[in-house]
Amino acid sequence: MRAEAQSRPRRPIIVAASDTSNAIEADTLQDVVVTSAGVNRRLSQKQAGAEKIDMKELSSLPAIFGERDVMKSIQLLPGVKSDGDGSSGYQVRGGTTSQNIVLLDNAIVYNSGHLMGLFSSFNDDALAAATLYKGNSPARLGGGVSSVFEIGSRQGNLFNHHVSAGVGLLAARLAVEGPIREGESSYLVAARRSYLDLFLRMTDNYSDTKLNFYDVNAKLAWRLGEKDNLSLSFIRASDEMEMLHALSMEWSNMAASLRWFHTFSPSVFLTTWLTASKYTSDAGMKMASDAYTINGFVRHAALNVNLNWTPSEAHRIQCGWQSQLVDLRSAEWEAAPVKEREQRSAWQNDAWLQDDWTPSEQLQIGYGLRLNVFTVLGGPQYYQIDDEGEIVKRYDTESGQNVKTRVYFEPRLNVNFNVNDELSLKAAYTRTSQNIHAIRTSTATAMPIDRYTMTSNIVRPMLANQVSLGATIATARHDYDLAAEVYYKHIDNVYDYRDGMTWMSWIEMERLILGGKGRSYGAEICLHKNDGPLTGWISYTLSWSENKIKGISNDDWYTASNDRRHDFSIVGTYALNMAWTLSATWVFNTGQALTAPSAKYDNMGDTFYYYAKRNGYRAPAYHRLDISATHKKQLSAKVERQLSFGFYNIYNRKNPYMVIFENDDDKPSGTKATKVSLFGLVPSISYLVKF
Repeated sequence: MRAEAQSRPRRPIIVAASDTSNAIEADTLQDVVVTSAGVNRRLSQKQAGAEKIDMKELSSLPAIFGERDVMKSIQLLPGVKSDGDGSSGYQVRGGTTSQNIVLLDNAIVYNSGHLMGLFSSFNDDALAAATLYKGNSPARLGGGVSSVFEIGSRQGNLFNHHVSAGVGLLAARLAVEGPIREGESSYLVAARRSYLDLFLRMTDNYSDTKLNFYDVNAKLAWRLGEKDNLSLSFIRASDEMEMLHALSMEWSNMAASLRWFHTFSPSVFLTTWLTASKYTSDAGMKMASDAYTINGFVRHAALNVNLNWTPSEAHRIQCGWQSQLVDLRSAEWEAAPVKEREQRSAWQNDAWLQDDWTPSEQLQIGYGLRLNVFTVLGGPQYYQIDDEGEIVKRYDTESGQNVKTRVYFEPRLNVNFNVNDELSLKAAYTRTSQNIHAIRTSTATAMPIDRYTMTSNIVRPMLANQVSLGATIATARHDYDLAAEVYYKHIDNVYDYRDGMTWMSWIEMERLILGGKGRSYGAEICLHKNDGPLTGWISYTLSWSENKIKGISNDDWYTASNDRRHDFSIVGTYALNMAWTLSATWVFNTGQALTAPSAKYDNMGDTFYYYAKRNGYRAPAYHRLDISATHKKQLSAKVERQLSFGFYNIYNRKNPYMVIFENDDDKPSGTKATKVSLFGLVPSISYLVKF
């Protein structure tokens, strides 16, 4: 299959399907012929825990409201779980959503979800490839102790102009691409906009409700000569919600990447990235005559240089350096007459060296080292706190002053041994660090009002050490393969809210949180069917995730909020004929761990709850079945029509989105738990035209 059908291809490059690193490092102005590597890729993949996303396979999976979503597709993989019903957030190997780092063309994107996470901010029309590294990432990548999700955007067609337009139940989309100068430069613009708010305005009860999102992806690419390529990519995604003039929220992502690719020789090439990104969130609440507002942001500006050198067939060496400035506002709020703000900045430098060594046809070894230097910069006020979170000393600092520098080494090792054409064995050890912490507002799902903080004189970076062992075995014809992997991960400096504290208790984040350690371990198994009209996979994950933080749950190990003991997925796609494709997915996972009151008492008419153990209870189990059908028809030589329809949660399971504890009116001495569900049965339909 071809990623792009071009009338006059030039110097094609063969890359594995969805191989993000190869697609990004390769000359992006050349025609890329994508081959479906399938089981061969899984057998030869030296990077343990790496999952490459096939964008063509994604297009046939069932989708909520008819919108395809690369973020939701990875939730069907072993070791990866959804953050909540309908959410684009995901948890990897016992980690939280905030422990994942998402890179779009090397630019960091935070909280990449529309409508509270129902859809991701990434328009699939603009994507070329994606790879999820489940903790075991190459030395050139860092910043996430649970995973790094590397996404590469697609460039426009070099020779022909193309347009695709589609409508679904919730949003409409349009993508336009083509040459600027034939064979030498191209453009691509893809945009989406929801129109649910247009229907709400027609109702009496919700005419004042705002609920909309939009996103725009754009990419320009130039071939500057035989040895130089240049590209500029951009994304802007924004959401707006307002209900009854009482609650309003806005959040947005913006990122830009300038990439220069230079070839010194067939064995040496250099990739230079200049990136900038910004995530902002604003919320407002009105209660009676009082009004409250809160806003925050995370901003990055970075220069990244990566050199690839292949001195021989046995070695591929990468080395590089990245320098970035980070500006983070954990919160600025105003509730008359109080106005407070906490904002911090830092300078981070990373350097790495990695060698992918192939000593024999059977053995592949990747080993490397990453150095992380994080310097906390002055300007705002810093302080010291006691064990109760009270400030005991304050420090006034000058702008740009070195407040604290932390240095960490991160070794990486991956080994893949191909016993024969049907069996490969893998082992890996990885140490990673993360300096940006998102402290979640609730255990339900990632929210726009979640507060962020960074490594400081008090807060330390999360440090994760992970080991994993795996094996992949295939049948002689490679029509089936079975992959299994076990892992153990230990994380230092895991942070959670103190008992009784919430995101708005104090402006100073260090006063709200306590640090400790976490651990997660488990086993993943996945059976793939690769050939025939019916393809897909069955995956199962058994896992544990626990935290131990002094001052929480009697200083003992307690179940983390993201712990899911069992996770099961079945994914199937059936090519009925050349026109019709049928798909179905079924997912099951253990209910989310939650903190429930153990007792309550009344004081002068007010009810107070006592919580004996953090996350000592569980919500009901989660499961659902989605189905879809897609019909493609060639209307003319240049026009193709695609009609998709399906059902999300076809048996109408009322899965818990959150559980609320409140007084039981029928039993004053008791407490009742109320389950809140987000979706029941949801039909979807979308219509797409390409020409």
